[in-house]
Amino acid sequence: MKGSARHFQQLFNTGSVRQRRLRKKGQDKLTEEAPQLRLQKSIDAMGSTYSVVVYGGGAEAMESAIDATFDEIERLEALLSNYRPESEWSMVNRCASERPVKVSAELFRLVSECLEYSRQSDGAFDISVSPLVKTWGFNTHAAHLPDSADTGSARLRVGYEYIELDPAAQTIYFRRPGMEIDPGGIGKGYTADRMAAILRERGFTTALIAASFSTIYGMGAPPAEPRGWLVKVRHPARPTKPVAEVYLRDMSLSTSGAGERSLKAGGRVYSHIMNPRTGEPAGETLVAVLASRNIDTEAWTKSCIVNGPAWIASHPVPGRRVFYCEDHSSAGVWLE
Repeated sequence: MKGSARHFQQLFNTGSVRQRRLRKKGQDKLTEEAPQLRLQKSIDAMGSTYSVVVYGGGAEAMESAIDATFDEIERLEALLSNYRPESEWSMVNRCASERPVKVSAELFRLVSECLEYSRQSDGAFDISVSPLVKTWGFNTHAAHLPDSADTGSARLRVGYEYIELDPAAQTIYFRRPGMEIDPGGIGKGYTADRMAAILRERGFTTALIAASFSTIYGMGAPPAEPRGWLVKVRHPARPTKPVAEVYLRDMSLSTSGAGERSLKAGGRVYSHIMNPRTGEPAGETLVAVLASRNIDTEAWTKSCIVNGPAWIASHPVPGRRVFYCEDHSSAGVWLE
């Protein structure tokens, strides 16, 4: 079994990665009478591993539906990737400091949502952090402590308030030279939401979608568990012991913290989550957010890490729950 599939199975207790008939309660043998089939598939794309589990009644329809979600991942990578020079996102980064750039309705809507997250989070979430991400090296495998002069220069090119949108012309314009936007804060969440929409369009109501095990959507409830899909939240510093467990039933969960993309220097651990106000990354904090959409949960994990527990408690959002774990020695607590 591949490592990603094993991780998926351990994290969600989903069973075998092969298509199989379900077991009836109290039986040890696989039965032919079970009413549903189960299919799991994974794909590597957009710097992540996307895994899907679907329950249904027809193998061909299940296979076709999952393949359709993978086609959507490929379409979105061509749209949103900042590593592909030909993507629409990269085109905006190349040109929007020079002139207003007309974009597709989908990209315009997505950037508009990102700016709304920035306003609601008092600027803690900011898709224009790309210059800071690059200065710290988190866009590569060579993260490092930058010079203060480099950080100061990068901060001058960061600020969501300098992104100008024209709804009538459907254009994006950067009012400061050298600005770039980074899809890392919302890309997996938006993709997971689109995958869920495709499965629903094809008539499926029971599924689990996971993007790199940090952005997860549980659709319906798996057989024999009416509460939903059991997901274990693990702290990056001690991944063998869950700090929280939740059941997802038509709900999304995103977690964020100092995981694989972190930097240890000067006795500190720096997360890849950037604070656009200070120009520095966050520390060892872990945040998990529950909401109805994955794009919401993914964006809010970043802003909740930056803003901290007092801000979270004083800024409740209807339908949102936040789990906050200060560091690897903390048990964590649900703040909303």
